[in-house]
Amino acid sequence: MSSFKSSLLAVRWLAVPAAALLFTACASTSTMTASTQAPAAPVKVKVFVAAMFEIGKNTGDRAGEFQHWYERYWKDAKPIAVPGALQPVYCNADGVCGSVLGMGKVNSSSSMQAILLNPQFDFSQSYYVISGVAGTPPSRGTIGEVSWATWLVDYDLGHRWAPEENKPGEPTFMPRKGYEEYRRFKLNPDLVGWAMKLSADTPLKDSDSARKYRLRYPDAAARRAPFVGTGTHMTGDTFFHGPGMSKQAQYIAKLYGADDYVITEMEAAAITLVIKRTHGTDRVMSLRGAVNFDQGNPKETTLQHLDPAPGETAGGFAETVENIELVGSRVVDHIVANWPKWSGGVPKL
Repeated sequence: MSSFKSSLLAVRWLAVPAAALLFTACASTSTMTASTQAPAAPVKVKVFVAAMFEIGKNTGDRAGEFQHWYERYWKDAKPIAVPGALQPVYCNADGVCGSVLGMGKVNSSSSMQAILLNPQFDFSQSYYVISGVAGTPPSRGTIGEVSWATWLVDYDLGHRWAPEENKPGEPTFMPRKGYEEYRRFKLNPDLVGWAMKLSADTPLKDSDSARKYRLRYPDAAARRAPFVGTGTHMTGDTFFHGPGMSKQAQYIAKLYGADDYVITEMEAAAITLVIKRTHGTDRVMSLRGAVNFDQGNPKETTLQHLDPAPGETAGGFAETVENIELVGSRVVDHIVANWPKWSGGVPKL
C-alpha cells in the first residue's frame, strides 16, 4: 500500500471518532443545560378553598359548591393537575387557591392529602376554608344560613346498635376507645372570632320557596331568615335523617365536650385530620350553608322527607351556595389584603 493511501485511510478512521466525540460533547452540553434549569418555584398558598362538588362546569351554568368561588378568584387561572386529587387546583396571583375534593370522608381527604404533599405548592403558611352545603336541625338553624364551625366532630368511630335492642329512650351509640385524637377537633377560637367579626353582617340571599318551606316547621330557629352563625359541624358518611338521628348527633357533640350540633356534613373532620398531620389545625375554617333540615316537619315521616314529592323540596339551594361565597370571601379577602399581619399566625382580636 502506498504511503498516500495509508495516509488517507488513517484520516478516514480518525474522522469518525472525532465527529462522534463532537456530537457527544454537544449532546452532553445540551443535557447539562436542560438539567441545570431551575424548577418552577412552588405556589405560596395564602388561602386554600376546598369545595366538595360542582354540578356541571365551573362557570356559566347551575352553580354547585365551587362555581361562585371559581368565578370570583380563578376565572382566568390555568388548572394545575395533581396526581391523586379528584380535580385540578386553581390559583390566582394573590395566593388564593382552590379545588373540588369530592364528596365523603375518604374521597375528600385523599384529594386533600395529594394536594398538600404535591411539590407544586407551598402550604407552610396557608389558611384553609372547607366549604360546602349541609343540613341543619330545625331547632338550631334554617335554610340559607351560613355557619362557621367551632368544633368538628366525627359522627362515626364508635359502636351503634338497633333501637329495638336498647332500653327505650337511651342512646344507641358508644364511642370506641382509641379514637380520642381524631374523632373531634376544636378549631382555633381566635380564627372563628375573626371570621364572625368579618362576616356576621353579610347581607344574605333568600328565596320565596325557602320562606314558604320554613313555615312547615314550628321551631323559631327554622322560621328565621338566613343568618351567619357558629356551632359544631358533625361529619358523617351516612346521610342521617330524622329526629332520632338528630338527637343522637347532639348527644355525641355533648359527649365529646363540643358546642351545640348545628350542621351535618360529610367531609370536614376527615379533611382537617389530614391538614393536622402536616400543618396543624390553627388555620383551619369550616364554612357550611344549610340547604335542608335534618328531619321532616311534624306532619311528615322521615321517609317522606327523604323522598319528597315533586314541588315539595326545600328550595333555596341557589341562594345558599351564593351565600357561602359571600360570607367566606370576606374572610379570604381580609387575610390576603393584610398578609403581613396574618402570615405568622392568627392575629389577636
